[in-house]
Amino acid sequence: MEKSLRKRRKVKKTAQKTSPTRKPEHLSVDEWQRTLRREYGRAQSFRVKNVGQEPVYSEFAVTNPASGRTYRVAIRGRDPGLNFCSCPDFSVNTLGTCKHIEWLIAMLMRKHGAKKAFAGAFRPAYTEVFLEYGAQRRVRFQPGTDCPSALLKAAERYFDPGGYLHPGSHKTFDTFVRASRSSEADVRIYDDAIDFVARLRDDECRREAIAEKFDGPAGIKALNAILKVKLYPYQREGALFAAKAGRCLIADDMGLGKTIQSIAAVEILARTTGIERVLVVCPTALKYQWKQEIERFTARFATVLEGFKLDREKQYASESFYKITNYETVHRDLDIINGWHPDLVLLDEAQRIKNWETRRAKSIKQIDSTHAIVLTGTPLENRLAELHSIMEFVDRFHLGPLFRFLDEHQHTDPDGRVIGYKHLDRIKTSLSPVLLRRHKRDVLQELPERTDKHLFVEMTAAQRAIHEEFREVVAKIIAKWRRRGFLSDEDQRRLMVALQYMRMACNSTYLIDKTSDEGPKMDECCILLDDILAIPENKAVIFSQWIGTHELLIRRFEAEDRSYAFYHGSLDGKARKKTLDDFKRNGKCRILLCTETGGVGLNLQEASVVINMDQPWNPAVLEQRIGRVHRLGQHRNVQVYHFVSRGTIEHGMLGVLKFKSSLSEGVLDGGESEIFLGGTKMKQFMESVEKVAESIPLHVPTVEETSDAIAAQESAVPVTGEPATDDAPAGRAPQQPWDELLAAGLDLLGKLGQVMQPSSTARTAASPMAGLIARNEQTGAAELRIPLPDAETAVRVSSLLEGLANVLRASAQVRK
Repeated sequence: MEKSLRKRRKVKKTAQKTSPTRKPEHLSVDEWQRTLRREYGRAQSFRVKNVGQEPVYSEFAVTNPASGRTYRVAIRGRDPGLNFCSCPDFSVNTLGTCKHIEWLIAMLMRKHGAKKAFAGAFRPAYTEVFLEYGAQRRVRFQPGTDCPSALLKAAERYFDPGGYLHPGSHKTFDTFVRASRSSEADVRIYDDAIDFVARLRDDECRREAIAEKFDGPAGIKALNAILKVKLYPYQREGALFAAKAGRCLIADDMGLGKTIQSIAAVEILARTTGIERVLVVCPTALKYQWKQEIERFTARFATVLEGFKLDREKQYASESFYKITNYETVHRDLDIINGWHPDLVLLDEAQRIKNWETRRAKSIKQIDSTHAIVLTGTPLENRLAELHSIMEFVDRFHLGPLFRFLDEHQHTDPDGRVIGYKHLDRIKTSLSPVLLRRHKRDVLQELPERTDKHLFVEMTAAQRAIHEEFREVVAKIIAKWRRRGFLSDEDQRRLMVALQYMRMACNSTYLIDKTSDEGPKMDECCILLDDILAIPENKAVIFSQWIGTHELLIRRFEAEDRSYAFYHGSLDGKARKKTLDDFKRNGKCRILLCTETGGVGLNLQEASVVINMDQPWNPAVLEQRIGRVHRLGQHRNVQVYHFVSRGTIEHGMLGVLKFKSSLSEGVLDGGESEIFLGGTKMKQFMESVEKVAESIPLHVPTVEETSDAIAAQESAVPVTGEPATDDAPAGRAPQQPWDELLAAGLDLLGKLGQVMQPSSTARTAASPMAGLIARNEQTGAAELRIPLPDAETAVRVSSLLEGLANVLRASAQVRK
């Protein structure tokens, strides 16, 4: 009985698992990651089949029942780096192990004789040539016990004493392979080793062939002969860089012609390596633009892939050299794409795969192609992981595994949160063979001038009421953030909604209630367009984040019989093409309305004016908008107009929010090597919100607003001294004295405004009265603060206010 009780009381101890997000202090990064794979692997229920001849040192087929995938695993010992697995993680993690290897070793160790076998050195009868995966991938020769002396002597010419392939030996490696296969010995040369050597050889042959045909003065003529347009010198440099690299990232500034550079690189490869199938992957909005550019610059035909999957399958089978698809379709067509086997994948606006966890990014990285050209003007926006994700498609081995990359380049606090970045110059140096980045200021001095003008407008009372209502919500949440240092999910959601509504109110009340139309921006825009379109050759592109803004503009355009085109995300591919063609080719259509969909990838050089109806939260988005017009091919000066509602959140954004380019410059442009973020991402965001909220200029009532308030008060409040009527609510004290006091106060404000307000023609300047108004730090509400001339006056005012407070308290007691 006692034994049974002791058995029931016994607590089963469970091994403490290693944190997958925070490295234990006593482990190195490699030990930490190997431990994670060991723990995870040994908890799995894989199936295994020995496909070799030995019980331990053999080859196995390991199947994951959950995914249905089977991987080849070769066991050569227990030490990292000796074994092999065909899974993707093993090939890139540089650890020399993976969960399949760890699971298999644990399973083998339970077999009789396994411990003894692992204790001895692995020396099979057969000879191996395999690719060793580690911090550096190297081809290794390992002779077996039956390896003939002639083969050993031949191997000395190709491999060093440690068994690693000599640098440069890849050129004649085929000779060794033929000699091995003609030998009577059992020699196993694995496919990944052959593929690795072939890649080295092909890269060198490609570079030599391109240099011979397209370098130098004769090469310029040869390149001009295969294109319908002449390239700028920096574009020719970019095309040759991409073609010689084979797989690369072109990260030039927007407007420098990444499209023509990539097309030129494709044509160079077609004439030197014989590529025949090119897949262009781009946003849906740009598919027909890519088709137009390809057919304008080359003599080739391009097929836009669209319709149902059966239709797209037939389109892939067509004979066109270029096939153009969009990101969203790749996942559904992955089997067709890899069956078609493109020679080159051209990825436009590649920042769309910056988040490696998305299905879109994972699908793109499963496309198998020999060559790849990746285009993006913003390869790095906020996090180093974004650059790593994009580079995984270019070359998954180049930056190494993500865990090691981040460990080498991130500063973290004791809780594991990222607080800064380090050694950014090393990333730039590492990427130099595969990344090209130039700025407009460096290579395109002849780009026309750009002029920016900010047009400040006053909000209506209805707009301001909405804006202030949500500003108070923001102020309360900021105060909560300051007290607690964190926000709940609900508070974060409320904050985002309030910020959005404040920005929407800056344009019009229509964006909030869909019924009213309060706000001067639309009418001011129409007046501005009168002046712009008075010049016959002018065309204007009008950007707004919200469809509602465009709806209000369209009402006015149709009432005035103005022609316009409207480009937005709900249009399908053909409708987008028709809309752009109408704007570009129809002389009567001189206005293009665009949502943020039009801020990415479009070429709109036909316009020379950009009008921003609202200010994006991220200035990079603003530059994308303007870059659609102010770009290569633009021959006129570009005017950019920014509508800003005075004394609002977007007014505050002008002086505070700046695009955080320090990280990008450090990695890509040779800027700072070490950057500290100063806190968590949430903390950074809240600090930005606080700065914007504090930078919103306080609204000072104009003379007209004050006069209107006084007139409204006079019409609503009797000041004749007559007693209150019987219509007054029961129990309510007569309001006349307080009404008179309120009217007198409003009158005082009106007189102050008249004295201190500049003339109506100078309203763009800051009012001196602004110095009397300040924000309450806790509530964010505006307060009137009038300076007093001396201490005696301050005492008198204080006594009067105290007396007034006593009267009010007594009155309240009477009502009770």
